[in-house]
Amino acid sequence: MEKKIITTVAGIIENKDGDILCTLRDQGKYDYVSFKWEFPGGKVEAGETQHQTLARELREELDIEVEIGQFYYQVEHDYPDFHLSMAVYECKFTGDHMAMNVHKALKWVKPKDLLTLDWAAADLPVAEKVYNNMK
Repeated sequence: MEKKIITTVAGIIENKDGDILCTLRDQGKYDYVSFKWEFPGGKVEAGETQHQTLARELREELDIEVEIGQFYYQVEHDYPDFHLSMAVYECKFTGDHMAMNVHKALKWVKPKDLLTLDWAAADLPVAEKVYNNMK
């Protein structure tokens, strides 16, 4: 049986101090991504561009405004129950507030400290790339 493909977009959101926004997933349908850190974003809906998806998801989940920059990385990852195809974009935090509407926790992390977090498997290569490029 073919695995379901889930297409998502995530943002590497940087604040004025150069810290990166990391979000902690709550308990979910799949234990292997529950309580793991991830870069914020979400599923692409029919008819949406990647930029539209990312802006919508960030508003819904975090109530934040960002400036979406250039494409950064493409992740293709096989989880036990589905295949995740995730486009990742560089973003600048342009707002002055945020809310925690979906996640268990969120924090701003210095690039040199990114690899201290327990990342969801699909997000780990992104964290490693950011760490290697920005430390």
